[in-house]
Amino acid sequence: MAVRGIRGAISVEADEPDQIRDATRELIEEILKRNEITDYDDVISAVFTTTHDIVSAFPAEAARLIGMTTVPLLCSQEIPVPGSMPKCIRILLHVNTERAPSEIEHIYLREAARLRPDMKSAQ
Repeated sequence: MAVRGIRGAISVEADEPDQIRDATRELIEEILKRNEITDYDDVISAVFTTTHDIVSAFPAEAARLIGMTTVPLLCSQEIPVPGSMPKCIRILLHVNTERAPSEIEHIYLREAARLRPDMKSAQ
């Protein structure tokens, strides 16, 4: 089994705690489902980033609420590049998996799908 990184992103309409938690949960659940990860023990760690306009809640809260209580989680802020997408939550999951790098599905949802139009799995 190898350690792989899985990337994803999702946007929110407003900097509201419920929207941040709901969007983050949606993103995590879709990443896990699409990559057939059924056990949180296979998740080594997760790094979340938010754009500067998301400050009312930690995305990691959503991970804890769905049961990722033993996974090391870290939140940080994206660098504020002029013209970058606003109200965006990104994640990098480190997981144990049998999948080859070419088989990993990186997930981009809502407006964040515009970040990676080259990804066939962007939604």
